[in-house]
Amino acid sequence: MPLELYNTLSRKKEVFSPLHPPYVGMYVCGPTVYSDPHLGHARAAITFDVLFRYLKYLGYQVRYVRNITDVGHLEGDADEGEDKILKKARLEQVEPIEIAQRYTALYHKAMDALGVLRPSIEPTATGHIPQQIEMIRQILERGYAYEVNGSVYLDVECYRRDFPYGILSGRNVEELLAGSRELEGQSEKRHPWDFALWKRAEPTHLMQWDSPWGRGYPGWHIECSAMSINYLGVPFDIHGGGLDLVFPHHEAEIAQAHACFGKEAAFQARFWIHNNLVTIEGQKMSKSLGNFITVEQVFTGKHPKLSRGYPPMALRFLILQAHYRSTLDFSEEALLGAFRGYLRLMTAYQRLMEVRPYTYSSFSVEAWRERVFAALNDDLNTAAAIALFFEQTEEIIRLRRQEIYLTAEDLALYQLTWKEVLIDILGLSPPQSIEWEKWASLIGLLIQIRRDARQAKNYALADLIRDKMTSLGIKFLDFPDETLWEMYE
Repeated sequence: MPLELYNTLSRKKEVFSPLHPPYVGMYVCGPTVYSDPHLGHARAAITFDVLFRYLKYLGYQVRYVRNITDVGHLEGDADEGEDKILKKARLEQVEPIEIAQRYTALYHKAMDALGVLRPSIEPTATGHIPQQIEMIRQILERGYAYEVNGSVYLDVECYRRDFPYGILSGRNVEELLAGSRELEGQSEKRHPWDFALWKRAEPTHLMQWDSPWGRGYPGWHIECSAMSINYLGVPFDIHGGGLDLVFPHHEAEIAQAHACFGKEAAFQARFWIHNNLVTIEGQKMSKSLGNFITVEQVFTGKHPKLSRGYPPMALRFLILQAHYRSTLDFSEEALLGAFRGYLRLMTAYQRLMEVRPYTYSSFSVEAWRERVFAALNDDLNTAAAIALFFEQTEEIIRLRRQEIYLTAEDLALYQLTWKEVLIDILGLSPPQSIEWEKWASLIGLLIQIRRDARQAKNYALADLIRDKMTSLGIKFLDFPDETLWEMYE
């Protein structure tokens, strides 16, 4: 089964094939670096990290570009409000570059901990001002933009005469335009839904550059168009980001690409892929609701909704247990379940490495492996793939106890599949050896004390140890000659 991905542009799953095999160009909208990385950042980064890993596993040479937005992202999507980084810099009385560098470093630190691979290229908006100015100049020359008072806007009405606006989001632009009323003189735009390509800067504005239209700074949307096309050409294979970026950001990107390059742009990217959002106990994550959770708070437990800190792999596993296009509802209960599930699979993985081969096989590894990769090929269904590994945890115990058997060839393929999928593709690092050994040694000691208690007919102590471990998410598996243990959800 070939890899199929859901294309937001066509609203259906399509077989993925790159424009120039074996090369794949993928651009993903990265963070605006003005605050600590949060759960939404983690979900987007992990989603496209898995896609990056899987494309490479399939043999493609992937150029993965993920940008850093360090200027131009205003508080409102309609070219309104203050630049987010400038606002933070003003509040802290530091230079904007200090804010951008501080939060870029924190983003990298959090993503590294979560096992997210660095992209091939990580361009910044401020590092690509000339490319943005040149793209705006071409859009003006083609007649799809206008300049007023030193600002440049894309003329949506003019653009719509030649190209469809709303093709990605499915928005009914006539209804949007009809529902948008601005008081005369309140805006320098010709139409309410025009958007800024370049904004004139006031003399006191801390981040501004020279341009043919005067001193100013780029709009948010033009940054990603210019950077993606600069490194990947147009069109390219995959453009990704969070679902909240479909409109207006990604819709504007498509418009800018076509306004600049015409029909050659072919919707800028062939596949538009979007991960869904994170909710907190059924509510939208929001600072105003007091449920905004950063990645660091998950690690430390320093948040009212958390009773303790959790290791990075617990959060990564929680994200992977949901399909990337479904809403991910975060709660401590769900995070604890994910942590236990992760440890259960890692226990099984380490136990599998201790299994010895036999002269014949009791089940088909190849058939199970095909089901795993069918799940991954079905729009990167990590949740379904993980479920297939959970199904095998009992089989691994039976293999270890030689109740069922695998030949050396089948056992090698079985072990390889666990490593390839869990470690290489899903990016789940095994628990750190020192911590794991201490934990395993402690549990092993409790198992021995319990066995001694049962032999001495001290069943009250034996049951107390079992019940206490059960409450901690550790299940004892009693056999006549030994007791094994595993984590459970």
